[in-house]
Amino acid sequence: MQFQLTEAQQSLRDEVRTFAQEEIRPRAIELDQQDEYPADILAELGDRRLTGLTLPEEYGGRGEGLVELALMTEELSAATMSVASTVALHLGVATVIERFGTEDQCEEFLSEMATYDTVGALGLSEENAGSDKSRMETTAERDGDEWVLNGHKRWVTNYLDADVILTYAKTGPEEAAPHNVSAFLVPVEAFEVENVWDTLGARSAKAVEVSLSDVRVSDGRRVGEEGEAYVERGRDKNGVNVPARGVGIARAALEDTVEYTSRRRQYDRAIGDFQGVRWEVGKMAERVDTARLLTLRAADRADRGADVSREYSMAKINATQAAVDNANDAMQLHGGIGYTTERHVERYLRDARLLTIAGGPNEGHKDTLADAVFSRHAER
Repeated sequence: MQFQLTEAQQSLRDEVRTFAQEEIRPRAIELDQQDEYPADILAELGDRRLTGLTLPEEYGGRGEGLVELALMTEELSAATMSVASTVALHLGVATVIERFGTEDQCEEFLSEMATYDTVGALGLSEENAGSDKSRMETTAERDGDEWVLNGHKRWVTNYLDADVILTYAKTGPEEAAPHNVSAFLVPVEAFEVENVWDTLGARSAKAVEVSLSDVRVSDGRRVGEEGEAYVERGRDKNGVNVPARGVGIARAALEDTVEYTSRRRQYDRAIGDFQGVRWEVGKMAERVDTARLLTLRAADRADRGADVSREYSMAKINATQAAVDNANDAMQLHGGIGYTTERHVERYLRDARLLTIAGGPNEGHKDTLADAVFSRHAER
């Protein structure tokens, strides 16, 4: 078993790390405090085609896999999670188009999505359809060559800069579930904004609640088979971006803590010389390595076409909790200065807290993990 990145993967990681540390991190506190969307940063990522990292080269992407996505996401998240979230969600929409869309849809959207000239957002969750998407209330009714959409969507990240929303709606009877949901590419101007959420963290990537009222879209804007969109979505492995974001935050918290405790002096010695501090820092490093290895394992298996329900849930639970625990320990070891907005560590804690919820709450993934463990045992 090899635990070594290829030269190409190392090169990608180094490219993103240099950009993230030189161009994103120096502005991270300001972006967060001012709730500022990082438009120029995302434009530069688009110029580098990192916003199309996993899209085929024929559509302007880089043609990379999920291991590369995990590496990129970690580096962006270590600088600020809002940028990593924005890129991952946009790329997730593009991937659904690439995998399940028509040739015409791919030709129309993917080249500009690869360069972030067309921005995608996801309309999936609703007030009563969080973890349980069967409670979705948004509907799409066929009217000739068009569909008429009515309903609402929550947590539409990227909406304020988006051009198109990948919108999921029920198109069949309840008894047909889960084969009763279709996806549509709906222009952003067709929605009405109900609420721009003021959130604890991820403040540069605003999440919005929107509604649709008798919105008409052509059947040519339907992505994938009618009634199969939610099932198709279950075959999409881009979810590794969530644990990768956790790895990035956990690593940033560790690195900041090592730097601070190495130079902060109390009682005529660096506080990093105290055994209690050293043990805590060692534990933080252990969390980072464990989270990264689990995340890259899940990404690698997904790239190989293997089932990753066990590996993804394990990575998601571990990495997102590692982000919370490392951010919390970083704040403690920074002392009072870590509680101020002059340092990054308080943002790490606020951003990390989202990750145990995003992409499905960790409690749900614990059920998925346990199901996979018992299922594999029964197959022996």
